[in-house]
Amino acid sequence: MSKAEAIASSDFPKTRAALSSETWAHVVALEEGFAHKGHVEIAAHGGPDRGARCDYDVALAGGGLSLLYAAWLARAGLKVVVFDRGKIGCGHREWNISRRELQPLAESGLFSAAEVAALVLKEYRSGIIRWHGGGTYPVRHVLDCVVNAEWLLDQLRARAEAAGATLLDHHALAGYRVGAGGVEVRLPSERGRTLTARLLVDGMGASSPHAAFDLCCPTVGGVLGGLDEGPGVREVDPEIGEILVTTEGIEEERQHIWEGFPAPGGRFTTYLFYYTEPAQLGPHPLLALYERFFATRPRYKSGDARLEKPTYGFIPAYSRLRPMPSAPRDRVILVGDAAGRHSPLTFCGFGSMIRSFLPVAEALRERLARDTLDARALSSVWSEPPALSVMGGLTLMMVEGRGRKGRDPADVNRLLDAAFASLAELGDETYASFVRDEIGFRDFIAFMRKTAARRPTIYDDVFAQLSAAEIARWTLRLAKLGFTKWSTGSR
Repeated sequence: MSKAEAIASSDFPKTRAALSSETWAHVVALEEGFAHKGHVEIAAHGGPDRGARCDYDVALAGGGLSLLYAAWLARAGLKVVVFDRGKIGCGHREWNISRRELQPLAESGLFSAAEVAALVLKEYRSGIIRWHGGGTYPVRHVLDCVVNAEWLLDQLRARAEAAGATLLDHHALAGYRVGAGGVEVRLPSERGRTLTARLLVDGMGASSPHAAFDLCCPTVGGVLGGLDEGPGVREVDPEIGEILVTTEGIEEERQHIWEGFPAPGGRFTTYLFYYTEPAQLGPHPLLALYERFFATRPRYKSGDARLEKPTYGFIPAYSRLRPMPSAPRDRVILVGDAAGRHSPLTFCGFGSMIRSFLPVAEALRERLARDTLDARALSSVWSEPPALSVMGGLTLMMVEGRGRKGRDPADVNRLLDAAFASLAELGDETYASFVRDEIGFRDFIAFMRKTAARRPTIYDDVFAQLSAAEIARWTLRLAKLGFTKWSTGSR
């Protein structure tokens, strides 16, 4: 009997009834992979010696959106292999982004401008953020375009293959050994198949053995049909994207958050998630959250909903109160969710990947050309908005098990309402840059000052969630950033 079959039929009854047996089994397998990280065997020695001829220049573990790197690097003339535990180029999420953020796809040469324009299936008038008991805060040019995710992944697979990349479906990473001249990668097979590459790119997301993230969001939902359309808060307005919405305070010790995006044909893509630390997760976090999704969805949107396509996963991120593992060792680098370079507060992972892949890919090509593939050189390929280094302290206010005992269940919503009211007052450009993970340091400080004026206890609220060591690291980062950015005049 499989693990999926072993779960009692009385457990998660709404979820069992809504999901196909295949999807149910995949969710259970995803939970298992997340919990155990695949038991990958890693050695920092024993790989190819200096001067050895490797099978490939780049081995890419994970065949989701990280196919961007495979397609671009293969077109740049590098020998690339991609392997994934499932079928390469498949996903179980839907994606939204702003139109401007899609431009790197054309700038990279992977797609024409016309193809990038055609990726957008629907564009909203604006997006909104609304916290239970507070106001509604509209913003433009944020997650306002529905992307044809299936076509994008299909085309990335096809273009990687056309450029000469080797694709190995249903090959999980079993282990690897690093040497002075490359990485020996072991793939599970009856004959113990191995391959060698000068560089290993880890795009395995939350299941990566390197993704030692301190925050994550279990996320479930799907594409729904049958919801009521109209102007009410519990109805779907086809011209409005709902970026972050809450319908209650803290329940089950968690602040649950919805997001919802109207899709073509009267459909609606919606997710339910919460912030937590990985150690706080129960035995079946996705199934349990799906059960809540089906039970509480009417609080969010009314109508006789039918699930047309399930979407789910674990979204990891880093508070940046601990070191970031962008390059865990020589000749190994993380990209995508495994790297967690997006904001831990807004989790714009898709937008972050699209924005960052071209400069990172160009830097990797340059380092491969010079064979400067030590961990320090690889870590330097990343650059990010400075405010991200201090945003994690704000995120921890929504993490279960943090803060004062006997906390008012409405407290998180009140604090977030004050924060986003302040952002809205700073203007659409600053507000949008915050949600897109692009806010500059001076704008971030203006946001913090305005929020503190509106809610004088905000620093007490933040520090109540942190340990003494975390407070010290957070304030030190803030002070260092303030000195550097103010002295250079950086935004």
